Amino acid sequence: MKLVASLTSPYARKIRVALAEKGLSFSLEVDIPWLAETSVPDYNPLGKVPALVADDGEVWYDSPVIAEYLETLGGATLLPADRLAALPVRQTEALADGITDAAVAAFLESRRPAEQQDNASIERQITKIHRGLAALDRHLVARKGMAGASLSLGDIAAACALGYLDFRFGHLVWRSTHPELAAWAADILARPSFVATTPPPV
Repeated sequence: MKLVASLTSPYARKIRVALAEKGLSFSLEVDIPWLAETSVPDYNPLGKVPALVADDGEVWYDSPVIAEYLETLGGATLLPADRLAALPVRQTEALADGITDAAVAAFLESRRPAEQQDNASIERQITKIHRGLAALDRHLVARKGMAGASLSLGDIAAACALGYLDFRFGHLVWRSTHPELAAWAADILARPSFVATTPPPV
């Protein structure tokens, strides 16, 4: 398998962590979709990473779809096989991806020339992040009674979202306002699969 990804993409990190947790081998093709010479559209017509080229040549894109495909390949189970049991995991993934969506949108807007930036748009995205963090905090606190629960795709997505906030939005100091969430994240982000996929400083 080949994964086409940017090293700083939180969506690609989610898949890289999933691959590591499942013990699946793959080659990594680093490609930055913002560059003029990118080949990402050759894999995903939307020009977004990650994209996964399966051993049979099929190309899968959009991280939830790739994660679903990986479940067919064996290794550690990240999604319950039962559809109803999988819904809470998918809900957490959707919430985490929504936080990431807002953070990426705010970051890209902040990269525009100062006179062209839409500050109201940035604030709307930051508000979404704060609401999402509060919901994620409540959800994870409610799960504390699940002793021995294994790592799920929702956990991976949540940790990748929080890691992206650390990477791009350190000024939000979310760890101070959500200490229980921060403690939860510290444990997961220390796993080898996360340490190995930490975004490089840019």
